[in-house]
Order: sequence, then C-alpha cells, then structure tokens
Amino acid sequence: MRKEIIEKTNALSHETSPYLLQHATNPVNWYPWNEDILQRAKQENKPILLSIGYSACHWCHVMAHESFEDEETAALMNKLFINIKVDREERPDLDKIYQTAHQFIAQRAGGWPLTMFLHPDTHYPFFGGTYFPPEPRYGMPAFKEVLQRIADFYTNQTEQLQQHGQALSQAFQQYEQTTMASAADIEVKPLNLSRQQIIESFDNVKGGFGQAPKFPHIPNIQRLLHHYVLTQHQEVVDEEGVDVAFFTLEKMALGGIYDQLGGGFYRYSVDDLWMIPHFEKMLYDNASFLSIYSQAWQLATRLNRHEADLFKQVIIETANWVIKDMQSPEGGFYSTLDADSEGHEGKFYIWSREDVNNHLDETEYTVFSKHFGLEQAANFEGQWHLYVQEDIDNVAKRLKLTKDSAQQYLMSACQKLYQVRQQRIAPDRDEKILTAWNALMIKGLAQAGLALNHKKFIIAAEQALAFIKQTLWQDGKLLATYKDGQARLNAYLDDYAFLLDAVLTLLQVRWRSEDMEFAIELAEILLRDFFDHDNGGFYFTAQQHEKLITRPKSFNDDAIPSGNGIAASALGKLGYLLAEPRYLEVAEKTIKASWSQLKEHAYVNNTMLLAVEDYLFPPQIIILRGKSALLQQWQAVCQEKFAPQRLCFAITDEAIHLPTALVDKKVQGEIVAYICEGHQCSQPITDLSELKQFLDKIEF
Repeated sequence: MRKEIIEKTNALSHETSPYLLQHATNPVNWYPWNEDILQRAKQENKPILLSIGYSACHWCHVMAHESFEDEETAALMNKLFINIKVDREERPDLDKIYQTAHQFIAQRAGGWPLTMFLHPDTHYPFFGGTYFPPEPRYGMPAFKEVLQRIADFYTNQTEQLQQHGQALSQAFQQYEQTTMASAADIEVKPLNLSRQQIIESFDNVKGGFGQAPKFPHIPNIQRLLHHYVLTQHQEVVDEEGVDVAFFTLEKMALGGIYDQLGGGFYRYSVDDLWMIPHFEKMLYDNASFLSIYSQAWQLATRLNRHEADLFKQVIIETANWVIKDMQSPEGGFYSTLDADSEGHEGKFYIWSREDVNNHLDETEYTVFSKHFGLEQAANFEGQWHLYVQEDIDNVAKRLKLTKDSAQQYLMSACQKLYQVRQQRIAPDRDEKILTAWNALMIKGLAQAGLALNHKKFIIAAEQALAFIKQTLWQDGKLLATYKDGQARLNAYLDDYAFLLDAVLTLLQVRWRSEDMEFAIELAEILLRDFFDHDNGGFYFTAQQHEKLITRPKSFNDDAIPSGNGIAASALGKLGYLLAEPRYLEVAEKTIKASWSQLKEHAYVNNTMLLAVEDYLFPPQIIILRGKSALLQQWQAVCQEKFAPQRLCFAITDEAIHLPTALVDKKVQGEIVAYICEGHQCSQPITDLSELKQFLDKIEF
C-alpha cells in the first residue's frame, strides 16, 4: 500500500503571494500581517518577529534554507515570538516604514531580507537587521543567539523598551517634518547641483555612478539628458552630460547586467565592470530601462551618435522579452524572475566552453567566443556569464571576415544558444501582477512603441492598461495586486501616480477620450485621498488606509522613482493640458514641501526635479485636431525628436466627450495644430511646413 505524505503548512498557505507561499511549509508558525495576529501578539505579550522579503531575493532564500527550514531554529522562533511574513512588493507601506526604522536603529541602510523585532503593543521595532547566519560569521552573531538575546531583552528591560519606542516615535516625527518654501525660493540651483553631483560620482572608466555593487541609477541618466536639452539655448551646451549618459547606457548594454541572449536587464552588478549581475530580473527595472533607452535613442539619432544602433537593439530585445516572458494571457505583467534556478544563482544563464562549442559550428564558435569573452578566464564560478568583450567589428577584422558575415555568424550562434537555454529549468517567476509596476511598464512600452513606431509594443501597453481597468479598478478605486483571480489590497501613492503618468504617455501615442476621463479620476483621487493639503506633498498611503506607526511621505528616489515626484510632474502636465489650476497648485505645493531636501540632496531627488523643471519651464503642449491620416503625419513630425518638455496629443475630428479645455480646440479645415506653453498659446497652424518652421524655431 502506497503511503501518502501530507506536508504540514502554516497560516501562509491561504495567501496568494508567491513569496509567502514559499514559506507556507516552513516549520515556523508564520502568519500574514493582519489585525487578528497583531491582537494575538498583544494578548500573549510576545514580541513580533517581522520578516520582509520578496520571491526573487537570493539572500531571502539563503536565510530561509538555513534558518526557517531548520526545526530547532523554528521551535525557538515559535516559542519566543509571533512570526509575521510580509511580501515587500505587496506591502511597500510596511517595507518603507520598517526600512526607515532599521536605518534609525542601525545607522545604516537596510535591505532584504529585513528582520525586525517589534513591541506587540506599539509595533515600534526595538532591534533589527537584515540577513542573519545560522552560525557566527561575516562578523554577525548566529540567528538563534540573536533570538534568545532579543527575547531576554524584551522580558527584562521594560523601561528601556518604553524609552526606545518614544525615541523612535520622535525620530519619525522629525524625519517627516516638512517646511513649505515660498514660490520665490523655487529656482534652478538644484537642477545644476544634481547635474554636478552626478558627474562627480561618474565612473569614467567603466561607466555608471559610484562603486560596486553598481546599480543603474536611471534617474541620474534621465537628469543628464534633460539637462542637455535645457542648455540648448545657453552659452555652454552640456555635451559632457550627454557623453556620460550615453557611455553609461552603452557599458550596461554591452555588460553582463544585460541578458545578451534573451534581452532584458538584471537588477544590478556585483562588480564595477557591469560583468556579473545579481541575476534576478525585475519588471520595474526593465520598464525604466525601456523608457531611458527610448529617450536616448531619439537623442542619439538626432545627434548622429554611434550608440544609436545599440540602443535600438536593446529596446527591441527588452520589449520582446517582456512581452514574451512577463506578460500574462490576461494582459497584465508579472513581477519578477528569480535569481536562482535549481538552487543556484545564475545557473540558467551561464555557460561552459564545451556546452557552447557543442552547439555551434567552428566559425560560429570562434566569432561568439571572441565577442563574448570565452577566450578570457572564467568569470562566474568556473563558468562564463556572457558580456561583450570585443566589438564585432574588431572580431571581423581579426578573423578576416566582412562585418555583415561576422554579424550573421554571431546572430546564428545567439539564436542556437538561446534555444538551448530555453530547454533548461528556468528560474521561478513571481506571477503576481502589481498595479504600480505595470504602470511603469505601460509607460516604457508606450515610449518604445512611439520612438520606434512598433505597434506590437503599443498593443502590449494597451492590453496591460485594459487589464488594470477591468481587474484592479473596482468601485472607483485601485487595488494594488492581483494573483490567482484575486485583486486585493488598497492601492498606494505609486499605483495612482505611476498609472496617471502612464495614461498620459499612452494618450500621446493614440487618443482615447475614455482614457483621459480615467486620468482625471486618478488625479482626483490623488488630491482627495493622498495629498497633504496643510503641508504639501503626498502620503504613501490613502487616508482610509490601516493605521500604522507612521504615515510615510517620501520625496526621494529609491529602487523605483519617487511617487511624489511622478505625481507632481504628471499633475503639472495635466493641469496645463486641461487648464486646471487645482492640479497646478498641488504640484507647486509638493515642490515647496520637498524644497529643503532638493537643495541639500538634489542627487537622490531627480524625479522630483522633473516637477521642478516643469514648474520653471512650463511644458509645450501641442493639440492636433483633424482627420486620422493627416494626424499621424503631423504627430510624427512633432514627436520625431527628443523633446522632454513637449507633449503632443492627436485628437480626431470625430472624438467626443472631451474635457472643456480641449473642446475649445476645434477642428479647422482638414487639420490644425494648437500650441501652448504654460498659460500662453500661439495662433493655430494649418500648414505642415509652417508647423515645422515653428518647431524648429522653438526647438528644445
């Protein structure tokens, strides 16, 4: 008789988050964050062990295997604590709060896994860290020792715990205080300061900013491109900034941080050379990469730069990868690909020379190995992770091949090895669909589709927006996450702000009045539920949100752009487009609230600086009205060049349900262009040659 083995599960088994489900069979009595379990901790007078991570996190897996799957460690955790697991991608509110608390306590940045110990009455943490090893190493104590010492401290140091909680509460209050600047204070200095700080941190040998581990810092690159445009009519044009931006984008595209066979970018590089990445692939990273490479391609094409072809290749390969591997049949985009496969980081992506040689003919192997560094020493645990070691032009010269034939051999080799790689066991995919991250990807694909005139990318963006409207927009409000047929959790600032920004971007690709109505609804909720009308700026959580130890309001960029920065920028643009003073006032008050931070730390507030830029140099808005065929031609002229301060909306003569400000832009003849900058509008233009002359005259 066959014996059935029933695996014991904990309270996480009822969740939809792939990260939480990864821990559902741990011997630890894990619980999700909810009011019932918080009350239980209070009733039992047990401190809370809060563990925050995400499904693609390598060190989260390591700590889980070493400690959370260990019976002895689990027994100690169960005896001494109420153990709560949080997926930081589902609950970024909790992650923001307790990452900040960790920084207060440890005086250094946190990370994942985040391990915090909370008082059951107040939920203020009194100790915290990130990864803890099972035995003393890396200068850290063993996790079991930490557990015992924390429990003893909680039991025996009641007065000190109370003082610690009060001090932390005061620290949060001071951290969140904002002082409103006056309108006269808002000027260009932070724009110039950020540019200076970016250049000072630039690695002029390997590209990028700072030292290893090296992150892309895409807002830095965007700031440099915008700065170049802003200096076009000044005495000194910022050519250096463009060189820094393009050099960094080129180095990343040729490096191991980019998937040279499958397209798409990994999260960051562990070395200065962009050679060996942390192998997880995040949707939000690749959305931002699509946006920045699309902008850079437009500018590189205009300047006739050699990087243009590479940038275009990266856009096409990354967008195709996203659509193929990350878009669900329902239309939304999945969140992440794990760094690990078969229990080893990067195993899916790395190669041995023998494996490559066995699948290619002699010339293909020679071209491929020289181009991708297989002639060099192994660079990842005795094997090779691909990066461009030698330009294909040089490879062709060395092998006495024409450039075209070398390219053909390389393309053939890459296609063969990609198919071989597809037969391997792939990394796990976190298939929850997050509203904020999908909004970033909608924008990225819309910009890529617009820049390259690729309808496939635009259709994918439209499908994702349709999915959000059908599934995550319920009863006049957004939900934050979707998995296994369930949409849940109240949406955050980033969800509303990023989606508003994405819809405005998509409207510049193709006009739909219902999308404009949706954008207005999103804007109104931002003002009603998130905006601090007294002090300026947007809270991360809505006013109806669960009461936590603090209500965060952050202006700086982190792994994703600042929600406050995107909200202020998008509302400013919408305010000019619709002649809506309330939106402009809110954008201005957000800038004023962030001003003290912008003056001191411009470098980490580059998304907020986009709103400052729009405030100081109001965007140019072009409204085209006419027949469809002519509209496409005129819109292509308006959007051909990189002009970040220009918005162009092409609205057919048949469009209905337009906002009042756009109804006034009536059709004249077959087609007409209305051009406004800030609150001033020029005479309507009905001749294409006149439009071209006008755009050339005021070109950014």
